[in-house]
Amino acid sequence: MKEISNSELVVLQQLWLQSPLTSSEVVDALEQSHDMHEKTVKTLLNRLVKKQAVSFEKQGRVYHYSPLIAQQDYTVKESLSFVDRMFAGKLTPLVAGFAQKNKLSAEDVAELQTLLDDWQKEQK
Repeated sequence: MKEISNSELVVLQQLWLQSPLTSSEVVDALEQSHDMHEKTVKTLLNRLVKKQAVSFEKQGRVYHYSPLIAQQDYTVKESLSFVDRMFAGKLTPLVAGFAQKNKLSAEDVAELQTLLDDWQKEQK
């Protein structure tokens, strides 16, 4: 999967919320929420099509866009890439940093504990 810029990600996130969408519908949504102009949005849609992250279907004179990348798949890929780049592939320093800065809520800790418990059960 080719690298997706932050601006392209905004467009992709809109398509994950609802699709298929026409270019006009994407423009309307992003003009309001991100102050993006029509030409910018259309350029980003074209880039995403070239990167095979978004598909389109032409119906008459209107193009309908849909994501080709599942949000969950993209999130996992980017998370792993971040951990590899910033922490040499190790999660412990990331979690420790959040814990030291009191950025982990009791709910976060409970969810992490459940994940670890489930992982340990699978390893047996």
